[in-house]
Amino acid sequence: MRLLIDSFWRAAVYCLRPRVMALSVLPLVLIGLLAWGAGYLWWEPAVASVQQSLQSSTWLELLWGWLRQFGVSDAAGALAPLLVVVAATPVIVLLAVLAVAVLMTPALVRLVADRRFPALERKRGGSFMASLAWSLGSTLAALLALLISVPLWLVPPLVLVLPPLIWGWLTYRVMTFDALAEHANKEERITVVARHRLQLLGMGVLCGYLGAAPGIVWASGVVFAAAFIVLVPVAIWIYTLVFAFSSLWFTHYALAALEQLRRERGESAGTTPGSAVAAAATTSMPAADGLSPRASPPPSTSFAS
Repeated sequence: MRLLIDSFWRAAVYCLRPRVMALSVLPLVLIGLLAWGAGYLWWEPAVASVQQSLQSSTWLELLWGWLRQFGVSDAAGALAPLLVVVAATPVIVLLAVLAVAVLMTPALVRLVADRRFPALERKRGGSFMASLAWSLGSTLAALLALLISVPLWLVPPLVLVLPPLIWGWLTYRVMTFDALAEHANKEERITVVARHRLQLLGMGVLCGYLGAAPGIVWASGVVFAAAFIVLVPVAIWIYTLVFAFSSLWFTHYALAALEQLRRERGESAGTTPGSAVAAAATTSMPAADGLSPRASPPPSTSFAS
């Protein structure tokens, strides 16, 4: 519990660092660039296509006629741009979040490692491709679990428990792997996860509940169309901060647990197990003749006399 609380407040403090705050603004910049590029290339054709579909729809003719009675002559033309924005925004946001996830997590791990664990040996037990495969496999498993559990969502208490639990499991799987990929080998990663599974899963579930906060702002932006352009960027920024906090929390916890594991095994911060054992054996050799333990032994002499 002490490690859990210590890593929590450290992650919260790290979120106030200028570097982390700058990384949290990155998705807004990416979204702006993507939106500008998409608008430049596809805005007019997309709006025209949606407007034509609305005007040619037979089941909407009654609605257009009813609106014309109230003086709204071109409701389809006014609605088409909003529908294009609503449809394009999730795609743009998904691309931006994926890019930030790839860029942000390694940067945050390096930040924590350089400032708090500079002497912790990097055994590089997970490559970028291994991390990508692990994340994709875990995501597919989580999506499958969500799909299977959908009928249980009709039971009121379970809808508040199952989705956060599944997303918490996904968060703990992905975040723990990424936090330990650079510093731990496979055996150390398995040991750390086995020792701290419940704590890591609890952290993931809590981060899953924190991730629901941007969704509330997002829904408000959809309901209140006038504030859509303002609320959606706010929701994205909040989501990025939650992502940064989650990554920092798991990194602080996992690296501290790894350091504790190596300390228990008698490894120093920058040595391998073999070199640590050898150094311990060397320093434990008796030095009855007053020479250094690492010096070559003196010429053979008989002590029988």
